[in-house]
Amino acid sequence: MSSSDPATTKTKTIDSHLHVWATPQQAATEYPFFPGQVPTLQGDVDFLLKCMGEAGVDGALIVQPINHMFDHSLVTSVLKKHPSKFVGCLLANPAEDGTGIKQLEHLVLEDGYHAVRFNPYLWPSGQKMTNEVGKAIFSRAGALGVPVGFMCMKGLNLHLSEIIELCSEFPSTTVILDHVAFCKPPENDLESETFSSFLKLSRFPQVYVKFSALFRVSRKPFPYEDTSHLLSQVISSYGANRVMWGSDFPYVVPECSYKGAKEAVLHVASLASLSPSDLEWVMGKTVQQLFPNSWPA
Repeated sequence: MSSSDPATTKTKTIDSHLHVWATPQQAATEYPFFPGQVPTLQGDVDFLLKCMGEAGVDGALIVQPINHMFDHSLVTSVLKKHPSKFVGCLLANPAEDGTGIKQLEHLVLEDGYHAVRFNPYLWPSGQKMTNEVGKAIFSRAGALGVPVGFMCMKGLNLHLSEIIELCSEFPSTTVILDHVAFCKPPENDLESETFSSFLKLSRFPQVYVKFSALFRVSRKPFPYEDTSHLLSQVISSYGANRVMWGSDFPYVVPECSYKGAKEAVLHVASLASLSPSDLEWVMGKTVQQLFPNSWPA
């Protein structure tokens, strides 16, 4: 198929959420793992590129993995080597001495990162993401034009008030909720209430949702059909132009394969009767709108 063929000008498929880390050889010589965070899965960029090629995925947002903690050198090397393929999301360092703000500025302004992840479980014990350092990083991210992604792995209800406070106080900072804010299809009143609160966050126009890591939010095996109702409700609350698919590579590989992650979301979207236009937003247009000119045609 030639590059002038109209079929090749369709919207790119972009994965909004994945990780890469060093090979054991790289870790031994150049990019060490953080103590206690040595991965058990293969997650190097060559393996990722092979998986993306097989699945027909054109580009991705790489989220700094906990395995390298605040040492971003491995991800930075990947971004520099594949500038038209990948965009970087750094990991916010909430150290009380404020070094996290300097690192944010360096990684965004010098190394070209385009987003920042807030992991609430890295904040000092007893501290919230709304503490002085958290607000300073969140505010600076907005000033630099980089979205903040929230990882609410232990439950959105634990962090909802913090997210609402930050969105209210800093409306110019774009927010991304990772993995449907870890909301599974509700099975009891508390889960229904939390999911309803998650949908109501759509009242903040700066909030976007990653419909990602379906294996984490589904209660069923591949292809995670019970997430179709989640998708329908997320689209009706947020609009497809604020929703984006993500695989959560390499964690997804042993679950259903990387190609399977893409097949699952397409299957779930068909069950949810998404229009072709909405599906285009979810599979690539939303993330390209958030990070313009990152994946050249």
